[in-house]
Amino acid sequence: MSTVSQISAKKYIFESNKNIPVKYFLPTEVAVHNTEIDCWISYHGEVYDLSDLCKIWANKREIKPILAYAGKDISHWFDHEKNDIKHYVHPITGVLVPYCPHGPIPDVIPSVVPANDWRALDKCPWWLDEKYKIGKLTKKARPCRILNVLIGIQVVIMVCEEDSIRRIQERALIYNSNCMFYTWKFEGKDLNLDLTLTENGIPDEQDRFAACGLPDDYYVPCLMCYFNDN
Repeated sequence: MSTVSQISAKKYIFESNKNIPVKYFLPTEVAVHNTEIDCWISYHGEVYDLSDLCKIWANKREIKPILAYAGKDISHWFDHEKNDIKHYVHPITGVLVPYCPHGPIPDVIPSVVPANDWRALDKCPWWLDEKYKIGKLTKKARPCRILNVLIGIQVVIMVCEEDSIRRIQERALIYNSNCMFYTWKFEGKDLNLDLTLTENGIPDEQDRFAACGLPDDYYVPCLMCYFNDN
């Protein structure tokens, strides 16, 4: 097993033992965290909060490429198979060196000329450091209509395909601070709060609508919230 595979395996076991559900994010949620003091990025389907890294490298040249891509995806910086920074063979020296077309970045020393004072990095590079990871990037965003049956107000929000109903409730808190205390149903049936929309029998039909020449939001499933009068 390769080193990267070993790291991935250990990571999976560690996360499984924590028994904490993985949180998924929309690209638009990542995009709003695009400042030096609030810097999120995504790569390889994972979402990272690099705000602390920006503090450590504040006012240094190496942090500028990351700040330029704050709120964006930087998967193209990495070798997908090795899960490492891309490398290339220097045409003159023949040395394998990190490929950093946007300039030097933290934890990368672009050594073009071999030297006897070269030393390997004595710590885990930030792109492999689990402490920065906060969740995963959704594979697909889908619209969801939420209707408060008591007062007749409805909103349409974008959610992640992987979101459980409980996570969708969290997203809806900005519209109704008590929505998690409501009974949530779809077409008269109670929803399993620990399952996703699809797992609750509410498939995403955007692609099917598009294939028929219809707008992808031609029909948006409606989750109905019933007030529990205690």
